[in-house]
Amino acid sequence: MNLGALRSHNTALVLDLLRTAGPSGISRLELAERTGLTPQAVSKITARLRLDGLVAEAGRRASTGGKPRTVLRLVPEAGHAVGLHLDRDELTAVLCDLTGAVVAERRAPLDLGAGADTVVEGAAREVEALSGSPLALPGGSPLALLGVGVALPGPLDHTRGVLHRVTGFPEWSGFPLRDVLARRLGTAVVVDKDTNAAALDVAVRGAGPSASFACLHLGTGLGAGLVLGGTVHRGARTGAGEFGHQVVQLDGPPCECGNRGCVEALCLAAVDRGDVAGAARVLGVAAANLVALLDIDVLLLGGRTVAAHEEEFVRGVGAVIEERARREGADRAVPVRVAPGGARGVAEGAAQLLLAPLFGRGDG
Repeated sequence: MNLGALRSHNTALVLDLLRTAGPSGISRLELAERTGLTPQAVSKITARLRLDGLVAEAGRRASTGGKPRTVLRLVPEAGHAVGLHLDRDELTAVLCDLTGAVVAERRAPLDLGAGADTVVEGAAREVEALSGSPLALPGGSPLALLGVGVALPGPLDHTRGVLHRVTGFPEWSGFPLRDVLARRLGTAVVVDKDTNAAALDVAVRGAGPSASFACLHLGTGLGAGLVLGGTVHRGARTGAGEFGHQVVQLDGPPCECGNRGCVEALCLAAVDRGDVAGAARVLGVAAANLVALLDIDVLLLGGRTVAAHEEEFVRGVGAVIEERARREGADRAVPVRVAPGGARGVAEGAAQLLLAPLFGRGDG
């Protein structure tokens, strides 16, 4: 038994309950009852967390017998994480506290094809402008930074933080973004696909520990973030979710990936010519394949292209899903909804790459 890992797991259980309890807090007895830990173990964990400044008293609560119970709360400002969304033409950066709440935000134009050095330097400047250099909170107090999460188009190797052949930007292939940006900023960096970050953001927002859903992200490209059994599914080589490059028309138009008739190419071409309904039908066909393959609970649609035509995409994709469900004799169709989080959902999910593991909600 790995006692160090067990202690870390137990601490994550306690921290997660403190996080969900909010400012009103939770007592040590409640923590013990809900985690299954002994009162002595909870006392040791909370004492250590108080010493580290992560937990503080939130007052006292009447007891059914004996003296009133001390209530503890998480200290949100005790730690922060930066989330960076590097889209093909725009950068979004957010500074989040321990609860995931955004305390500062920046946006800037970005050319992902401008070269690695230019992009890394621009991203680093935005992080420093967001959180201060040296890193500090507004008002000048020191900033306890857990690190920077970076989300951008794939494919990529999440484990090593190395990019593969990003569609439309082959010059990024093999670039060790995690290590280069970590050296530049002097802090921990985690790199993941934008779709995985968006899915993680939804999962942490309260999707449930056993939820299974897909986030389809249609912006300047198209990908999928998959959450199966409450966990982001990245695959054995962290390449899962390359949804946009499934071929649905063998003699279709060429795609930048080298294939023809990819869902991404067909969807974006339809949007460009003003045929949003057609784009939604194509996306619906591909989404129906995904639903049939994975038997997920819900399908979420996000990304700036969807955001510009939310009603049309939800209605169009939903109609295709419902038609297929009727043909197959299903009791009901998988619901189609707009993903929560809005325009900065990917950036907030990128910050969760650092935050979620603290609360046992993800592996970063």
